[in-house]
Amino acid sequence: MIDGFDATTIDGIHLVTAGSGPPVLALHGYPQTHRMWRHVAPALIDAGHTVVCPDLRGYGASHTPPPGDGAVAYSKRTMAAELVDVMAELGHDRFAVIGHDRGARVAYRMALDHPDTITRLAVLDIVPTIEQWDRLRGPAALGGFHWTFLARAHPFPERLIGADPEYWVRTLCAEWADDAEALDLDEYVRAFTPEVIRASCDDYRAGAGIDIEIDRADRDAGRRITCPTLAVWGDRSLGRGPTPLEIWQRWCDDVRGEPIASGHFLPEEAPGVTAAALVTFLAPTR
Repeated sequence: MIDGFDATTIDGIHLVTAGSGPPVLALHGYPQTHRMWRHVAPALIDAGHTVVCPDLRGYGASHTPPPGDGAVAYSKRTMAAELVDVMAELGHDRFAVIGHDRGARVAYRMALDHPDTITRLAVLDIVPTIEQWDRLRGPAALGGFHWTFLARAHPFPERLIGADPEYWVRTLCAEWADDAEALDLDEYVRAFTPEVIRASCDDYRAGAGIDIEIDRADRDAGRRITCPTLAVWGDRSLGRGPTPLEIWQRWCDDVRGEPIASGHFLPEEAPGVTAAALVTFLAPTR
């Protein structure tokens, strides 16, 4: 848990929550848990927000349902709808959502599918899934090798990762981070159970199939994210090609953003700057 937060489980989703005021849903990335928000969440509470930090479906202490055909159970549409229902159970019918990595993919899908529910959206160190696949060409594919590896059919990646999951988590995070010692790696290794390994692969399998199809349908139909949006990224993570802000401008009516001096894991590597950007963005005067 995060110190000072209360824990509960709603319909299979483990979460912690604290604070009072306008609600903010904070979604973690791969291969993490809600613990990645331990430095940022208190700043949001101090700024007058209720903060809800769940473990995503397939991660941490949340449930790990079977994938279904085409990993549909791990489509970002399914994961987003589930969390909208969880927030409603907590009494939050409208809320802001912030997400990092895989959680940011759930977050922007939530803003597209539930525009009357999401008041503001912040995406940390990603571009939309279909755009990410377009970027995985040439040397850039080396840094993104896990996108194709994890999406391979069961049980290929599960068997290889399962042979030494601690090595996988620590090595991969060290490659993505500028300061890996800032990460709660002991916790992420502990939570990376065989079922989480399988479910997180299903998450990436959805990202190589149904998530692309849904993104493409939205892009072709001209659907856009209408709520105010913040896009921030690590200057040592997504520094190649068009900036993430330029890419998000293709998807959003109202987006602003900038790079942060960090590797991939902004909330842990640069928590002060990340929290300040989020507090400013979420302020009622925005």
